Amino acid sequence: MFDVLLSDVRVMGREGLFDIGVRDGHIREIALAGTLAHSGKVLSGSGLLAMPPFVEPHIHLDSVLTAGQPRWNESGTLFEGIQRWSERKPYLTREDVLARVDEALRWMMAQGTLHIRTHVDVTDPNLTALQALLELREKVRGVIDIQIVAFPQEGIYSYQNGRGLELLEEALRLGADVVGAIPHYEYTREYGVRSIDACFDLAEKYDRLVDVHCDEIDDEQSRFVEVVATRALERSMGQRVTASHTTAMGSYNDAYAYKLFGLLRKANIHFIANPLINITLQGRFDSYPKRRGLTRLKELWQAGINVCLGHDDIMDPWYSFGTGSMLQVAQMAMHVGQMTGRQEAMVCVDMVTERSAKTLQIEDRYGIEVGKPASLLLVDADDKWDLLRRMPPAQMVMSRGVVVATTEPSKRQVYWTSREGMLGDGGREVDFRVRTGSPVSVSEPRA
Repeated sequence: MFDVLLSDVRVMGREGLFDIGVRDGHIREIALAGTLAHSGKVLSGSGLLAMPPFVEPHIHLDSVLTAGQPRWNESGTLFEGIQRWSERKPYLTREDVLARVDEALRWMMAQGTLHIRTHVDVTDPNLTALQALLELREKVRGVIDIQIVAFPQEGIYSYQNGRGLELLEEALRLGADVVGAIPHYEYTREYGVRSIDACFDLAEKYDRLVDVHCDEIDDEQSRFVEVVATRALERSMGQRVTASHTTAMGSYNDAYAYKLFGLLRKANIHFIANPLINITLQGRFDSYPKRRGLTRLKELWQAGINVCLGHDDIMDPWYSFGTGSMLQVAQMAMHVGQMTGRQEAMVCVDMVTERSAKTLQIEDRYGIEVGKPASLLLVDADDKWDLLRRMPPAQMVMSRGVVVATTEPSKRQVYWTSREGMLGDGGREVDFRVRTGSPVSVSEPRA
């Protein structure tokens, strides 16, 4: 009946133990544990939590693992990062890009990321990285889903006297899935507005999604997000449009922000914050107090606007660290966004799973539901809160019914020393799990 039966798992958002029947790479049935007949392969979940895979909505795969090449970003600023990347681009080759991205994808897949939106710099006359990523997208299709954003890193109208527009359109003709722009990096505000208009025109012409690097700067006067939202509203494209970064929003005065949020709710666009990178890139020109460099993450969520979280960079000219862990991204957002209330913290997990899936417009094939691809993770966690607190590894990663990665859980032993200085009889394993939310019995004081 089933090719694979995943038995005795807990499913995120449900109570109890379940069996999940998989056939032809899709979930065919979910039932109480022990009730599904089977004749194929049985994988015991041993009470682990089954959850949908992580979704990476914003990363630059073309630049991964290039930190220090040819020089390190010593100032740590966005602008030096762009300069270092412009020095690295002439050395790009198909083999170079494929080798680095293949390594990064393995890191990400091992930690449960199976859906990725990557920005690829198309301000390159040869479009070397784009063509390599297009090739790799097809190679990994069926295991990892990759969306490619044609991203004009050095501007549309500011690059080589406007040649950025020609290269951007060529990238779409070659097969890029999403149109990008970077209006705050253009020479003038007028160029910035024109670049947004060009982005939307191309999206309509080629039936593509839109993802704009928007106001990734500390300048409180950088207000291109209002232009992006207005164009989305005017063209009825809201759910197809994303504003990434929007770090300047953290510096807007509250009166303007109040007006802006009214527009954002009407426009119904998506937002992506990148906490690991923006808290290090932004605020570099501040003395004290220093700004966090993050958009109004909590306020966007509270306003009912879809907001999610991405890496942005892994070991490249903008950020020399990173392992590809989406849980690390979520936990950093929880801290710098001051989202430490129980519901606030748990929604940070949503921001790297279902909310990101909504941004990428892949909801029809995402989630642990009958009829959808059998792509899921098994983790040793009680719930989203526990997942975020302990950040346990994905012990099993399944993509379309096939196990593509496993991780052996670590084991810690503590050998307690008595007051007499003698070691106790053997070690005791340490378990960091703490059950929360259990009822507490409280006795009334006697009169």
